[in-house]
Amino acid sequence: MASYSLLGLSGSLRAASCNRRLLAEAARLGEAASFAQADLRLPLYDGDLEERDGIPTEVQALADAIAAADAVVIATPEYNKGISGVLKNALDWVSRTEGSPWADKPVAIMSATAGRAGGERAQTMLRSCMIPFRAHVLPGPEVLVGACHDAFDENGHLTSELYIKALSTLMGGLRAAAA
Repeated sequence: MASYSLLGLSGSLRAASCNRRLLAEAARLGEAASFAQADLRLPLYDGDLEERDGIPTEVQALADAIAAADAVVIATPEYNKGISGVLKNALDWVSRTEGSPWADKPVAIMSATAGRAGGERAQTMLRSCMIPFRAHVLPGPEVLVGACHDAFDENGHLTSELYIKALSTLMGGLRAAAA
């Protein structure tokens, strides 16, 4: 596939988060024809709200964006040894939408954290959360960016050749899976 559309999901809402920077690097190194970062500012999942009002517009927009993308990349911080509540909430809401937007969708996961482990436990949890969706989650290489506040230059590019190589390889695999 000469060109493909890529959707990014960041488990961090902060505009300047390391995970948002990591998604931008993934899109750059993955040579996506188009790239958009999804908005995960969603209401908390509430079955009563769903029953009363149906699927919120912003949740349906997220599900539609996942379905329309050729591939998805998810960057997660590690909060208390797991994925963020923001990311889990988004996954839970999308699971309630019609159809199966994740089914057979090529997905790459990565993480950036302030700690030195780089989010390994969050990635393990995220892989488990993705199983019911039947997405095609790439097995690796793992991209675990530790001490992330020192991992990017002033242009938002990764500075470590180790991280650049791992992310380039992962995104090459995602590009191939999207084909």
